[in-house]
Amino acid sequence: MIDATGNPQTILLLGGTSEIALAIAERYLRNAKARIILADLPGAPKRDAAIAQLQAAGAKSVEYLDFDALDTASHPAVIEKAWANGDVDVAVVAFGVLGDAEELWQNQAKAVLTAQINYVAAVSVGVLIGEKLRAQGFGQIIAMSSVAGERVRRSNFVYGSTKAGLDGFYLGLGEALREYGVNVLVIRPGQVRTTTTLEHWKATGAKEAPFTVDKEDVAELAVTSAAKGKDLVWAPGQVRVLMSVLRHIPRPIFRKLPF
Repeated sequence: MIDATGNPQTILLLGGTSEIALAIAERYLRNAKARIILADLPGAPKRDAAIAQLQAAGAKSVEYLDFDALDTASHPAVIEKAWANGDVDVAVVAFGVLGDAEELWQNQAKAVLTAQINYVAAVSVGVLIGEKLRAQGFGQIIAMSSVAGERVRRSNFVYGSTKAGLDGFYLGLGEALREYGVNVLVIRPGQVRTTTTLEHWKATGAKEAPFTVDKEDVAELAVTSAAKGKDLVWAPGQVRVLMSVLRHIPRPIFRKLPF
């Protein structure tokens, strides 16, 4: 149950070793202590570090649930375990894969894998979380989308298309759950500085894009925007203006842009 000052007492992170998800949890913990439930791959390499990070940040307790995004048949049991000891106030959906953009559209297996993790699994858990929060009559979902899905570009269209699907689903879920006292916030960040993105840039030779933000910036935006009941935000805010322009550029011109 969310306490009298509006702070969540239980937070579920799907993608529990995600640096962005952990930053969001840490930002919540600055306001008040909470029970944190991490859900991620069995034996995830960063599992112990994630647990220690949140314990150091002041979590009341940290639980870990084995969660395989690809095994959608197991998702109902995972969500049941997350709710086994009481209501969940905030659920953060922050798992996903990036992959090599040029390889993805030429490798059927990897393209399908990316779609299954980034979109199919996100829909799977979204439906299940939505059912739980609707039954509670309150709660908050924070779904990590991307500006890559707002207007899909040639440079990363497989990844962008999965984020476009996720984005549309969670915006629609928010409309469906609104009457039940549940809010859904979709966050569209540009590039975010994390270990994963830094490693990706190093491996591919890519450079940091304009408007790149730190994970702490995304976390601040997530927590403050959720408290205001917003349903869609961009990180940083200037990206909204940029994407508004890009959405209306005719395709023959759009395909010539250098990104």
